[in-house]
Amino acid sequence: MALRTDTDGLQVQEEPAERNREYISRTEGVMHACGHDGHMAMLFGAARMFMENREFPGEVRLIFQPAEEIPPGGSERVITEGGLEGVDAIIGMHIFTNHESGSVGFRPGPFMASTNRFEVILKGKGGHISLPAKCIDPVRMAVDFINSLNSALEERLDKEKYVLGVGRIQGGAQFNRTPDNVGILGSYRTFDSETTDIIDATIKECLEKIKQEYLKHGEEFSGLPDYELDILHGYPVLVNDPFFTEAVNLKLHESFPELTVYPEIEKTFAAEDFASYLQVVPGIFISLGTRNQKKGIVEINHSCAFDIDEEILLKGSEIFHTLSLDFLKQPEKYLSLQKYHGPQEYIEKT
Repeated sequence: MALRTDTDGLQVQEEPAERNREYISRTEGVMHACGHDGHMAMLFGAARMFMENREFPGEVRLIFQPAEEIPPGGSERVITEGGLEGVDAIIGMHIFTNHESGSVGFRPGPFMASTNRFEVILKGKGGHISLPAKCIDPVRMAVDFINSLNSALEERLDKEKYVLGVGRIQGGAQFNRTPDNVGILGSYRTFDSETTDIIDATIKECLEKIKQEYLKHGEEFSGLPDYELDILHGYPVLVNDPFFTEAVNLKLHESFPELTVYPEIEKTFAAEDFASYLQVVPGIFISLGTRNQKKGIVEINHSCAFDIDEEILLKGSEIFHTLSLDFLKQPEKYLSLQKYHGPQEYIEKT
């Protein structure tokens, strides 16, 4: 059994609060805004439990994985360097504030979305802002591109199939000059490759239309307007093995009757590079709730005020430990007799 934690923080300045005085980030501009410090603590806790009683069958591999926040993700490096060699199954857990402290949630099949990044450089012709006829304005091109892209996708896809947003628009240097270029950086999330392909194609179509709409004649406009497009397909869809997930659900009810378990939690457009492990071996990714209204722990992941209800950490360690021992003693409960062909087979069947 492999147990995985991620280790990286985020480029976020932590906001001082009454609760975090003792453990606020010591590094300027960087904090653990997504619970990864809690994930490490839970895995160290599970390791201590295994070390205190080493009389168990099989082996447990602890994976401390870097770069979960940076596509294509540290999981690819772990796999490439042999981190899953000899592994029969894997469990990951993530702290979230979308459900109450101490509860757990998961679902069989597709659980978290794929993540895809797109970067566009729109090339116009710069010049004095008082002479728009002599310029091709990439700022207006950027506005029209974003609006046309959103409209086109709304016509082609149901809203529950994707999300798309722009995280950065960059261009220009002074108030009275039309810039030469404008950069756009965005992301979109989907639950299947067909939707991803449609969005890829729509981005390209919208860029070509904008290019034609802003076309001007004259030698000074030769080769302009134009654009550069770079699309990076990051993490795949995270698909929990349904057979393994059902076994986990039964064991959690048996061993933790006090625990609130949500076995059919809603799919989320959040993404996780744990998905890459599940393409190699069966397993499950579990959401561990940390929301505690009384303690004021309500901020979402990636917030500068994100915090953890530390009482859940021991529970997380116990879940890691209990599920691993049960798997090692009775692997047939968790592994389907059919050969594991990865999550794509499940998606195609459903």
